[in-house]
Amino acid sequence: MSELHELIAKLERNIESAILGKTDPIRLSLVALLAQGHLLVEDAPGVGKTSLAKAIARSLSCEFKRLQFTPDMLPSDILGSSVYLPNLGEFEFRQGPIFTNVLLADEINRTTPRTQSALLEAMSEGQVSVEGKTHFLKQPFFVLATQNPFEFEGTYPLPENQLDRFMLCIEVGYPERSVEKDVLIHHRDGQPVDKLQPVISIDELQTLQAAVREVRVDDAINEYMLDIVHATRNHDELELGVSTRGAITLYKAGQSLAFLEGRNFVTPDDIKRLVPPVLAHRIGIRGVLREGQRERAQQILRQILAKTPVRT
Repeated sequence: MSELHELIAKLERNIESAILGKTDPIRLSLVALLAQGHLLVEDAPGVGKTSLAKAIARSLSCEFKRLQFTPDMLPSDILGSSVYLPNLGEFEFRQGPIFTNVLLADEINRTTPRTQSALLEAMSEGQVSVEGKTHFLKQPFFVLATQNPFEFEGTYPLPENQLDRFMLCIEVGYPERSVEKDVLIHHRDGQPVDKLQPVISIDELQTLQAAVREVRVDDAINEYMLDIVHATRNHDELELGVSTRGAITLYKAGQSLAFLEGRNFVTPDDIKRLVPPVLAHRIGIRGVLREGQRERAQQILRQILAKTPVRT
């Protein structure tokens, strides 16, 4: 166990050397990675969304590809397509960029719903279906997507079923003034992210992911999570509560956070910390415009947490 946690510490140190003052977003990002989920980073332009995603990808000895999403992008630009070979008289499937270990989907809300939906099967089942044939993706497979929630011109909001595929939706936020001064100095010689070297191999990552699944979740913790989930389904302001998939996701995220914290058991504090980033993008609020949904959702979830007693 100590060797595994040293691997985690090495990974975190490597990312933090390029992304200064963002310990909490980094830790939550690793929760998604080790729990074999996917991550959506939602924040204003220029706060380091793409840099965080690139820092995680460059710290892993995995194949990494970046896709800049645009309105004219087609599903085949992500999945791949069949190309006719005249000399052989047959078609050959050419894999798209989704056939990788770590996919950075930059500004995912700038492409059409049809293209966004090309990611659904891949994120849920680790495979894609093209022209009637199933193609399995490389493992591990991790999607890091970014979007700007403050710009609506030329964007296509992610539908609920797409949002539900992301284990966590997090924000990066502005740095503290003292940290921002260090950031300025840190960027004097170029982008620190571009200088990162891999510190975790694929085998080591898969070992960590397997260890996360062994973290103990007591029945009292299960009941506590279900109390929170069912409270969202019976809340007067909510027209859409947390689904069963959302409850399972919270369970897995709890295991991952506990492991990252150096424990082999989940505590109520783990669940409290994870409820906003895991559940806020999974609930729908009556009478609130889409751009204000996430902030109000977080407020409601914190109210539910305050009213829900911890099971013993």
